[in-house]
Order: sequence, then structure tokens, then C-alpha cells
Amino acid sequence: MRLPVQLRKRRADTHKGDYGHVFVVGGSEGMCGAVCLAAKASLRAGAGKVTIGCPRSLVPIAQILVPEAVALALPETAGKSISRKALPVFTTYAKKVDVVALGMGASSDKETAQFLRACIVHTGVPMVVDADALNACADHVKTLKAKSGALIITPHLKEFSRISGYGLPEIKGARKKLAKGYALLYNLVLVLKGHHSIITDGRQIFENITGNPGMATAGSGDVLSGMIAALLGQHVLLPRGRRPVMAPAFEAAVTAVYLHGLAGDIAAREKTEVSLIASDIIDKIPEAVKQLRSQVAKSHVTRHKRL
Repeated sequence: MRLPVQLRKRRADTHKGDYGHVFVVGGSEGMCGAVCLAAKASLRAGAGKVTIGCPRSLVPIAQILVPEAVALALPETAGKSISRKALPVFTTYAKKVDVVALGMGASSDKETAQFLRACIVHTGVPMVVDADALNACADHVKTLKAKSGALIITPHLKEFSRISGYGLPEIKGARKKLAKGYALLYNLVLVLKGHHSIITDGRQIFENITGNPGMATAGSGDVLSGMIAALLGQHVLLPRGRRPVMAPAFEAAVTAVYLHGLAGDIAAREKTEVSLIASDIIDKIPEAVKQLRSQVAKSHVTRHKRL
């Protein structure tokens, strides 16, 4: 695995705008932590700027939990999830960012689900779709086909079952084949989470073998989505004054999944698998980046398995 340009040494004459603006959208009453974990993970994975879009009443919580992020108040439902009235605010703000991470902790409220589907359809910005945004598409899978621009989805097995119609035994028996076919059909990058997560764009496929059972803990998936968004959204400064370019979605997903698992492995050695929590993974992202840099520098074989 070559070192992605996002993780190489940065030039001295740069600023936060060179490293991507991630817009993390989600949260609901009792679930504000999900968007905050994703936001903090994005920052640790190198994003230059992160904005949290959440229900208006949750903004003070988000500002306390992630002081480095901007918090954007979105209109909310009576149940304090994001209202469909938030769509104009979302679409206007999305024009200012490089990537959107959508759905973490957003709730299963019907009105919120309408908002989430509309975000996918009406936004051309590259997007990472996870959690409740995926569930919102379960009976509206054509929404994913309607997305313009790069799209990465990050379902676990049950979420993939809901959006694909395949039963769990069928998926477990043919994960690689079904994931590859689905990604090709919907023209997206699919990260099928689980033991040895599968990442595919329908043409290329990788099986990741970093990570451990301790990462089966609440918030771990939110951390991964934030990391993927950060790597997808970073604008990379190229030599000789050329303009920045955005990393391909497939490479961003592969790198983020590898680093996420590696950070989890580092954390588990210190905390044990039993005591591992999602924020421990975020804390170990810097060490995971250092280790990946060292591995590539020494031309060590990575723990990715190319299929």
C-alpha cells in the first residue's frame, strides 16, 4: 500500500482550507454523541475544518464536546431530530464544503428520513452515507442511484441487508460477490463493515484485516465515517505549484478503514478489547498514522489483503 498523499508531510505554506472542509450532519435528542464522534475523528484524520449540522437545541452540546468544530443549527422536529425544513439550510451550506458525512445519530423519525433522502438527491458534493441515512434509503434505494458526485456508503451486515434485500445468511455466504455487485449497480463505493471489512467500487475490492472484537462498541462506526470523510475531503497540495486535487473515493475508503482498524488495535493493546470505547480509537489515530508512515517507508507489507 502506497502512502496516500493526505498522510504525507505537509508543506509549510498551507492553511486549513487546503485540507478539506467536512460537514457532519446528524444527531437527535439522546444521540448527539454520534455526530460529535464523527466530527472529532474527521479532525484527527486531518480535515482542515469541520462543521457539525445538528438540531438547533443540540448545538450547545456539540460546541462543548467538539470545540474545534463549527456548529450549525438546523430546524428540528418536535422530537428534536432534524426537520425536513432544514433542507434549504443544508443545501446552501453544502456548497461551501468539500464533503458531507450524513446520518450519524439522526433517528428513525419519518420527517428526518425525508430530509436525509433529499440531502442525498439534491447535493452534488461528495458524500459519506451511514447509519440512519442508510436506513432512510431501505425502502427508497433509488435514492442512492440519484446521487451525483462521489458516494461512499458504510453499512454493517444488517444495514446492507435492508438496502439490498439479501438475507443475512446469503450475505455472510457471499460477502465479496454481493458487495461488488451492489457497488457496481449503484455506482458507489461500498464499505461493508464487520470482521475483515470489504471495500469495493464494483471493480476493485479490498479485504481489510486490521481491527479486533473490542471495536464492536457503540460509536465505532461513527468514528469510521468521520475518518473516511476527512480523507475524501482533503485537498492535497501537489508539487511545482499545481492546483490541489481530491483523493479518489475508493482510496480514501481503503485508507480510512485500514487506519481505523489499526487505531483500534493500538487502543486495545493499552485498554484491552473488553474496555475499548469509540473515543479510544480517535485518541490512537495519530499513532496509527505514524505506524502507517513507518510501514510504507520501510516497504513492509500492509495488513490489507488484495483480492
